[in-house]
Amino acid sequence: MTQLSVLDLIPVRAGQTTAQAVAASVALAQTADRLGYTRFWVAEHHNMPAVASTTPSTLIAHLATATERIRLGSGGVMLPNHAPLAVAEQFALLEAMHPGRIDLGLGRAPGSDPVTAYMLRGRRGPADADPAADFPQDVETVAALLGSDRAPASAPFGDEQPGVGLNIRGRSYELRATPRSTSAPEVWLLGSSDYSAALAAQLGLAFVYANHFGAPGIDRALDLYRSGFQPSEALAAPKTLLTVNASVAEDAEAARLAALPQLITMARLRTGGTLGPQLTIDEAQATALTPVEEASIAEQEERWMIGEPAEVADRIRKGAERYGVDEVMVSPAGGAWAAQPLTSTPSRERTLALLAAELHVSDKLAA
Repeated sequence: MTQLSVLDLIPVRAGQTTAQAVAASVALAQTADRLGYTRFWVAEHHNMPAVASTTPSTLIAHLATATERIRLGSGGVMLPNHAPLAVAEQFALLEAMHPGRIDLGLGRAPGSDPVTAYMLRGRRGPADADPAADFPQDVETVAALLGSDRAPASAPFGDEQPGVGLNIRGRSYELRATPRSTSAPEVWLLGSSDYSAALAAQLGLAFVYANHFGAPGIDRALDLYRSGFQPSEALAAPKTLLTVNASVAEDAEAARLAALPQLITMARLRTGGTLGPQLTIDEAQATALTPVEEASIAEQEERWMIGEPAEVADRIRKGAERYGVDEVMVSPAGGAWAAQPLTSTPSRERTLALLAAELHVSDKLAA
């Protein structure tokens, strides 16, 4: 039985403040919580006017207090931007405050342009150094600091919880993520390449294929992950999740209209166009697109799941079956009309509600 979850970029539309965009995402998380979705993850992107999701740990804390049951997590923390201990401590604290509800998804990409990524890291190495070169070691360090490489998220652990041993000037120094918690976040590795799949398999971590990016190679990546998986204390068998962009409405044209602002944003991002806050649906309809942008939108529409509830639900079922994934994570790609409230996005909530009804999400929660 495939589970259904949510990925949120926290889009900021024209005329909307950051506070209002976050309020709209809180409303979306509450909708997902009420409907029975398994997880609600927020991304890490920087220096993008149309995205407010810059600091996953802060957003997760805010969303966790506004929801009751749903797991909250990062999709993901871009680890090359951060010191491993800082990430481990943030998520150890989140798990201590909301035990059994926290996921830590880790990614290798910077989530921004090179200048912004350099400013995030600070002076931690030579200017020409590859920030992702230490990614495998940093993932292991975070997992060790959290204890998640020795105990499943539901299992208690005491003073024997492992940390990281350092040797400084001949003296042994033990380091652990504090404050201590009675459980550990569930750690996932995110990626859309053979590299991430192979690393997740080697470390015995759950793996997310970032299908919403539209990168080719999903079959090979999942095969590589499953065939090379090494059981760990945290995970005995492969565990997979697949992300998809979706816009669902009672009729196909309404679904496409709702998706159009995000489609235009992605087309401009990919073609080097001018970026700004996400257009309203009204503005998107009135926008003159270049031939290159039109081609990009047409290509995205082939991959995105846009349409009526039964059609999209069927595509999700077939995709989950074809790739054998345990979970599908929906990124609701709906925009808003100019006259709609700034503190909610009805089209995104509608996508979740229609899919939940069609795929019987609440039945899975009860089971």
